[in-house]
Amino acid sequence: MKILWTEHAITCLLEIEDYIALDDPVAAQRWVEQLVQRAEVLVEQPHMGRKLPEMPRGPLRELIEGNYRIVYRVVGEFVEILIVFERHRLLREHDTH
Repeated sequence: MKILWTEHAITCLLEIEDYIALDDPVAAQRWVEQLVQRAEVLVEQPHMGRKLPEMPRGPLRELIEGNYRIVYRVVGEFVEILIVFERHRLLREHDTH
């Protein structure tokens, strides 16, 4: 499996980094690296994340890392990371496009 980050997911990471960097730039970079590393486990175990509670019949899955949700789907030989956002929020269908 290969990990593909969508443009939207990369934008989410950059926004997370910018927000945390307001208080601590070094911590911001570490935190984003931690989110990326968490997603890397999907190379070996692409179905390890749970189905989204708000969309249990769909193809989307998620990994939780700290206060963030990493939402993805498996497409053939790829794991496509769609969005990264705060854990307390619910995903709306249009958030993944």
